[in-house]
Amino acid sequence: MVVLIDDTTLRDGEQTAGVVFSNEEKVQIARMLNEIGVHQIEAGIPAMGGDEMEAIKSIIALGLKSSIITWNRPVISDIDCSLECGTKAVALSISASDIHIQYKLRQSREWVLQSVKKATKYAKSHDLYVSVNAEDASRADPDFLIQFARVAKDAGADRLRFCDTVGVFEPFRTHEAICRLIEEAHIDIEMHTHNDFGMATANALAGIRAGAKWVNTTVNGLGERAGNASLAEVVMALKHIEKIDAGIDTTRLRELSLYVAEASMRPLPVSQAIIGDNIFAHESGIHADGVLKHPPTYEAFSPEEVGLERQIMVGKHSGSHTILFKFAREFGIELPEDIAREILARARAMALRRKRALFDKELVLIYQEVCKERGLELPPVGMPGSGHN
Repeated sequence: MVVLIDDTTLRDGEQTAGVVFSNEEKVQIARMLNEIGVHQIEAGIPAMGGDEMEAIKSIIALGLKSSIITWNRPVISDIDCSLECGTKAVALSISASDIHIQYKLRQSREWVLQSVKKATKYAKSHDLYVSVNAEDASRADPDFLIQFARVAKDAGADRLRFCDTVGVFEPFRTHEAICRLIEEAHIDIEMHTHNDFGMATANALAGIRAGAKWVNTTVNGLGERAGNASLAEVVMALKHIEKIDAGIDTTRLRELSLYVAEASMRPLPVSQAIIGDNIFAHESGIHADGVLKHPPTYEAFSPEEVGLERQIMVGKHSGSHTILFKFAREFGIELPEDIAREILARARAMALRRKRALFDKELVLIYQEVCKERGLELPPVGMPGSGHN
């Protein structure tokens, strides 16, 4: 099965409250997405004009292998702005749920369908690839959503973006809804999922299992409110859980995530799934012992696969095997077991006082104290850096 990634970091990601990318940052993010193999990049909203339009033009001018798609309302003037940028693909977005149609648009279902039909035909008349976005599809009347999808397809749409706009679906309902859409509307589906209930990635996978061919992601899960499905989570879950290789160079996911974190001024949490600092950090004695003997005991995939390194840390929950490993492999010292036990006891006490794992330099100081107290000669230590190794 082929799954295609359409990353919307530059559009929905930048719609995160308080996030703004400079034009230079948008171009660099587009380059990096292209380099790792993302199939399509949603570059922004041309109808905003000004800097937004200039950034989109600059991205298109790069001639990337990734296709570039722009976001539009189903309005002729919006599509004209996209055409002015030189895009070959457009997303036409309009609400499909009654709550949006009644309270946001203040229109009727028939008006929505006519808007989809008119805008799609206009875009296709200019040889554009068209994704029709059913905003708030998860809260739409299922029968109307089928009608919406059929109108889009009959007008020439290449795919339908199913938007769980406020993240209210769970994987079982998602799977059921996408199966029905594909069966009754016979149109390619793209998943666009939000994380309001923490299920964006799970819902994206459920849609793919139901037959969706495209999935919308953002780097680091940026996006409105709780964000969108994370690019790293979706790609790695596809690869290791669904056994689907999306063709992404996962070794550069960490590099990309760090750049976007800096550009968005949204630091990565240490426990961020897939690419956080702590994903391959082991402190617990049982876990560290297991992973040192055979990494798959406590790691679902290798750190090198996502551009990270394994960290064996010493703290309150460490065991003597961790001490022996740290000193032998990282410091070049083969410790007697009694010395290792003494170092462990003092390290645990220090970790409790300082409420954290210890730095490598602190471990060496403890070792030197123990040797001095016992009148032992100090062998040379392969001095580590000041951070956790």
